[in-house]
Amino acid sequence: MEATEQLMCQPSDSFNPLITTSFQVSCILVISHIFHLVLKPLGQPGPFAQLLAGVVLGPSLLSRIQRVKDFFIQASAAKYYQFFSFVCRMLFMFSIGLETDVPYLRRNIRVVSIVAGGGSILACLFGGPFFWLLIKVFNVTKERFAFYLLTLTVLANSASPIVIRMIAETKFDTADLGRMAIYSSLVNEMSCVTIVSTLKAFSSSGRFGGAILITLVTVAVIFVNKYLSYFFNKRNQNNRFVSNKEIFVIMFLLTCLALYAEWVGYTAIFCCFLVGLMFPREGKTARTLLHKLTYSVNTFILPVYFGYTGFQLDISNIFNKLTLALTVLMILVSVGTRIVGTLAACHYLMIPWNESVILSLLLCLKGNYDLILINTNPNPNMVWAADLHDFLLTVVVLNTLIIGPVAAILLNREESSAQYPTILEILNPESELRILACVYVPRHVSGHVSLISALGGCPTAPIKPYMVHLVELPKKRKSKLMYHQLEDGDQYSDEEEYGGNDVLEINDALDAFISETKILVHQSKIVASFLTINEDVCNGAEDLRVCIIFLPFHKHQRIDGKMENSMEEIRAINQKVLRHAPCSVGIFVDRGQTGFQQPHGSQCVQNIAILFFGGPDDREALACSKRILMHSKVNLTVIRFLHKTTASRSSNSWINDASQKDEEVIMAISNIGTENEIDNAFVETFYNRYVAQGRAGFVEKYVSSGQETVAVLREIADSYSLFIVGKGGRGTCPLTSGMSDWEECPELGLVGDLLASSELDISGSILVIQRHRHSEAEGGFLDD
Repeated sequence: MEATEQLMCQPSDSFNPLITTSFQVSCILVISHIFHLVLKPLGQPGPFAQLLAGVVLGPSLLSRIQRVKDFFIQASAAKYYQFFSFVCRMLFMFSIGLETDVPYLRRNIRVVSIVAGGGSILACLFGGPFFWLLIKVFNVTKERFAFYLLTLTVLANSASPIVIRMIAETKFDTADLGRMAIYSSLVNEMSCVTIVSTLKAFSSSGRFGGAILITLVTVAVIFVNKYLSYFFNKRNQNNRFVSNKEIFVIMFLLTCLALYAEWVGYTAIFCCFLVGLMFPREGKTARTLLHKLTYSVNTFILPVYFGYTGFQLDISNIFNKLTLALTVLMILVSVGTRIVGTLAACHYLMIPWNESVILSLLLCLKGNYDLILINTNPNPNMVWAADLHDFLLTVVVLNTLIIGPVAAILLNREESSAQYPTILEILNPESELRILACVYVPRHVSGHVSLISALGGCPTAPIKPYMVHLVELPKKRKSKLMYHQLEDGDQYSDEEEYGGNDVLEINDALDAFISETKILVHQSKIVASFLTINEDVCNGAEDLRVCIIFLPFHKHQRIDGKMENSMEEIRAINQKVLRHAPCSVGIFVDRGQTGFQQPHGSQCVQNIAILFFGGPDDREALACSKRILMHSKVNLTVIRFLHKTTASRSSNSWINDASQKDEEVIMAISNIGTENEIDNAFVETFYNRYVAQGRAGFVEKYVSSGQETVAVLREIADSYSLFIVGKGGRGTCPLTSGMSDWEECPELGLVGDLLASSELDISGSILVIQRHRHSEAEGGFLDD
């Protein structure tokens, strides 16, 4: 009853607080959007503009006007602000947990923990003396332990939502630096929540029991969500998304958990994050939650939350000389200890200096859990003194307003000069491989997931696959339904209807693949004209920092085994992507049931052949095979084609003794030109590392012309389920002379085109790989 009265308009209020709260939210969104338009060309991300909008609207500026102050700042409006902040925190922490890259966090938990803990530990060491200084100045006589925890949290905590949005808006969320900053801030903040909550629980017997109950309820909600996700996925097999009612059930459970945690006396951010982190990723339920939450959280919830953080700042509170000096001192202590500690941790981990500085500044950002503690009463019968509350609040907000722009400038400078591996040849076989697979229709999915399965067969060689559905934008489209006429769960967006039933079939195929292999494939959709969709593919590959793009062939195999041209537009798109791709490209010719199948779950071992003629594209194909041969259900053989004149030379002497030193082996190779030297050295390294250890086979075929090469290809046509070959880049090669007479699809190269043609009539699939062309990729799209 008392809580209900607090959320009602009091007699002393001039306006209904619900109206003022709604109008404040609208003003924050409008002002932050204006600031963002002004500051974005200067390299400043959205969170800074939103914080600034809150400061402008708050008591620091506009609310100093009496009429504005009477409208926004009322006795009962504070409860509305607090409740709205609670709802925002609950939703965005659940969304953050849902989008967390668990495999990356598991692989790098040691690194991110050291980075997160370096600055926090140093801040806690300096927090002790500073705590006693604040006690003397503000005359804190009660709840000193709670105040000590509050002081340490303000010094040591990092605001993960602000860090995540800054990284995302600067397009650094796919870079190693950005992901390290995101998960270091998450580990830092969740550690602060856990430590403070644990100490509070042990300081009071009543709170300890409440902490145990919260833990049990959180675990129960996690298990219930797993069951609900499975049940909802099965119930909506013929739908793209689960219904709004089913999403409401999940949100209702989350809200009950969050309200109970807050009622007991703890913050709910860790519970909500944990529920999102443990939510099943595969299926329509997770896809629907991401679809509905991502847009609303990024465009509405977080901007309002950041704006309300700035709205609480009253700059007039630090005009006192002593308060101003303490504010500057505490900001210097917080920033200084964080920077020094993080730099020391990065030096220990041998992280480059420029990245270490950016990491240390990003982890200085505050404004989430520390604000919760500042606005939380130490006990039901006591509140923090107004001057102490305003002082700590000012420190947190000013700290972020000062450090945020500096970190953004350094991020933009780093982004413009950042480089990432765009070819497989230089990529460590045990480092993360990022793939972008493009599909147009459901039949393309099976071939691409088979490649993803083959490349992701080894736990020590992580893979991060993305699959994008390319949909042609129709010239005219009209929606005749109003919003209230839509079916339950449908979206009032024409874009959601693009792709027709293909979207449902693609989603079902991917859900089955993820469920069977446990390889999470990140889905997206591009709706654009086929004349310019290649630009979207290339830009997306650059933003995702992928190492290779897989494209489908424009022909598909019929039931009688013949290849039929299904979409001529695909051929033109493939040619444009090959010319302008920011990374390597592979075109996959799928032979259906007679070709390459998904290795995961297969009972038989599939044979794969790498056809090596020489040149950068063939080396890229051989580099790709390093990942594939790690799969237990794959038997890989490298077939190297050499000219007959080299048969009498000692070019294969290094094969007979793989234990020779590299210098001796290289001297024994018959070298003809620089390109041959690179080829020989690359093949030698592959042989010593994989073939000599029995992990791959190696065969040499000696030919003198293209006709003999074709004869060899006919002999092995039915022996392998997948042929991998480079597109070209061999120059004038006598091994393929005369093969251009069969050329029909130049985007596959001479050998790839021959394998895909009806001339050989092979039953295996073909993967043609082109190494990244730096010079051509820089040419832009003007000549198309």
